[in-house]
Amino acid sequence: MKYLVIIEQGPSSYGAYVPDLPGCVAVGESRAEVMDLIHEAIEFHLEGMKEEGQSIPLPHSYGELVEIHA
Repeated sequence: MKYLVIIEQGPSSYGAYVPDLPGCVAVGESRAEVMDLIHEAIEFHLEGMKEEGQSIPLPHSYGELVEIHA
């Protein structure tokens, strides 16, 4: 499965979250680090859901870039 990951650059770090998995977040010092961490977070999140007997949500979020001429 492929889940959409949103990455946000802050003043001193990067944050990432998964819209289809509420509460699944990561923070890192670089984009590469936050991507490694969110990958681990997704796996951990899904393992926890399985252990609790919850169904795994199918990915349903998508992203698009919109170009604006200003």
